[in-house]
Amino acid sequence: MDRAVPFATSEGIELYLRTYYSLLRSSGSIRVRSLEEAHISTNSSLHFKAADPEPDISAFLYAWLRLPPEIVHVRYVLLGQSEDVFARRGYGAIESWRLVRAPARRRRMFYDDHENLACFIASVSDIDDLIPILTAFQIEWNKMHMRLRGSVLLQTIKQHHVQGKPLGDVEQEALQEILEMSSDDLEKLAGTWGSHLAERLEQIGQYEMNLFVNLLAGSRTDYRKATQGWWRTIEDRTAEASQGRLDAATVTRRPIYFVSSNTHSLPNALCGFASQYRAELLTFLETNNPENLWPEAQTAQAIGSQGRLLNLLYYIQRFFLAERGHTQRMADYRQAETASGISTISTPAYLDVSSHIIELNRIDPAKCDPRLQLPQMERLRQSEAIIINIDYPLGMAAYHILAQVTTSVPELRGAYFMGKAATLNGRVGDVMIPNVVYDEHSRNTFLFKNSFTAADVAPYLSFGSVFDNQKAITVRGTFLQNREFMSIFYREGYTDIEMETGPYLSALYEDIYPQRYPQDEIVNLFINAPYDIGVLHYASDTPYSRRQQLLSKSLSFFGVDATYATTIAILRRIFKQEIELVGEDRDAL
Repeated sequence: MDRAVPFATSEGIELYLRTYYSLLRSSGSIRVRSLEEAHISTNSSLHFKAADPEPDISAFLYAWLRLPPEIVHVRYVLLGQSEDVFARRGYGAIESWRLVRAPARRRRMFYDDHENLACFIASVSDIDDLIPILTAFQIEWNKMHMRLRGSVLLQTIKQHHVQGKPLGDVEQEALQEILEMSSDDLEKLAGTWGSHLAERLEQIGQYEMNLFVNLLAGSRTDYRKATQGWWRTIEDRTAEASQGRLDAATVTRRPIYFVSSNTHSLPNALCGFASQYRAELLTFLETNNPENLWPEAQTAQAIGSQGRLLNLLYYIQRFFLAERGHTQRMADYRQAETASGISTISTPAYLDVSSHIIELNRIDPAKCDPRLQLPQMERLRQSEAIIINIDYPLGMAAYHILAQVTTSVPELRGAYFMGKAATLNGRVGDVMIPNVVYDEHSRNTFLFKNSFTAADVAPYLSFGSVFDNQKAITVRGTFLQNREFMSIFYREGYTDIEMETGPYLSALYEDIYPQRYPQDEIVNLFINAPYDIGVLHYASDTPYSRRQQLLSKSLSFFGVDATYATTIAILRRIFKQEIELVGEDRDAL
C-alpha cells in the first residue's frame, strides 16, 4: 500500500537531533554553546530570527515561560528520570533542593540555590523539548547582553531597580532602540516580567549566559522505571485520596476508561460546584471582573445560554477558589469532588502528571453539568467501571504511561485523548477530529475509527467550528519544525499539529497486537481495536497564519468553549456505553 504521506525530513532538523543526541552521550556536561550553530540551521518556525543580529523577543519569551525564573542563576542543567538516577551520579537528596516551576511547562524541577537545576524527564520528548528551549534562551539572552553591557542605559536600569521605580517613557524608548524591538515586543516583555522588568534587564546586561547540560541516564529502561514508579504511586495513594473508599488494588481489578485531558474540566462537569455556588461566582465576577469577563456573563444570561454561562463559571472558579482569605472554598470544592466519586492524586512522584480516579457508580446525575443528562443515567449506580483521567503528558511520555496502564488494568473499555493543537487552516478555538495520524517518532501513519464526529461536539460549542475526518501530525517538539518541513504535510492535507496522539496510538497498537509497534508503516487500527478510540483536538494557535504569530496569544478564556465542548462529548460517550452495558447485564439476568 502506498503511504498516505511521503516521508518528510529537514536536513537542518535531522542535523540538530543527531548533534545533541551524540553530544549528550558524553559522561560529562556539554556546553549549550556547542549546539547553537545546529539550532540556528533548523530555521525553526518558532525561532525564525535565530540567525539575525537583533533579538527575537517572541522566541526568547516562549523559552523563558518554559523555564523556571531561577534559570538566570543556573549554570548546570541536570537531566534524569528519578531520584535513583540522580543519586547514582552523585546528586543525592535532590528533593531537599527547592522545588521550582516554569509558568508554561509542567516538569518536576529542583534548584540547589547555587548553580544546579535538576530536571526530571519522562521520555525523549523532554530532551527534544528542553534542549531547543535552553539553546534558544541562551542565544537570545546573549544577543540582548551584547547590546546592553556597558551602556548608559544599563546604568539607568540599575538605578531604577535599586529604587524600585518602573522604567519611564524615555527609558522604554531607549530600550526599544538599543534592542531593535517593536513596541509590541516591549509590551510582551513588560507583561511577562511585570515589576521585575528592570531587574531582569539588569541581569541580562550584567553577564553572558553560558549553560551546560548533563544527561545522567537515557536508556529506555530508565524511562520505563520512572513510569512504573509513577503508577505505583497512584496505586499507593488511591486509598488515601478516596478517603478509604477504595484500596490500592482498585485500579487493577475494575474496568477502565482512560482519558488524557487536564485536571479541571472533568471534575468541574461532574461535581456540581459551579452550579451550587452560581450566585457567589457571579457576584465575585461582577465585583472583580477578571479579564473583563462580566459582559460575557451578562450576554450569556440575556440569551439564556446555560452551557455558555457554565463555561464562564468554570473558568472564573479558579480565581474564586484562589482568592486570599477564603481557604474554605477550596476545601468545599474538594468535598464536592469526593462526594461525586472523584479522587485526586496530585503530582505523583517521578512524573509531573496528576490524575483522577473517578467512580462511575458514585456520580450524582443531579449534580452533573446539564449537558451530560441522558436517559436511564441511574444505571450508572450499578457500574463497576472507573475513569482514570490524567493531565496530558508531553510527547513520548504518553506512550510510556498508556503502555503501563494497559498492562496493569484488567479491561480497557475506551481510550480518549483531548488536548491542544496547532491548526494550519482553522482558527483558535476550533475543534479538529482526526482519523489519520502521522507520528514523527515512529514514522507510522495510523488509520483508525474515531469514536467522535462533528455531531458529538458541535451542539456544545458556542464560538468555534468543528472539523472531523481530519489528518493530524504528531511532531517531536515545538522548535523542531519549519515551514519547509510542514509544507510537505500541508500539501497532503495534514492540518492538525500536536505532540501526544502518535505515541498514544503506538501504545494501543501494543495492547491490541502481540508485538511492538512497527516503524515507517501504515498501521490500520480499524479492524481489531476492541474498544473506543476517541481523539479531540482544540486549536490553540495558528502557526502559519498572517492573522496571528505562533503562540503569541494565550488561550485563556478563549479556550474554555472548546475545552468543555470536548469534555462533554467524552463524558457523554462514556456514560452511554456504561448505561448500555449495565442494561445488557440486567437483561442477561
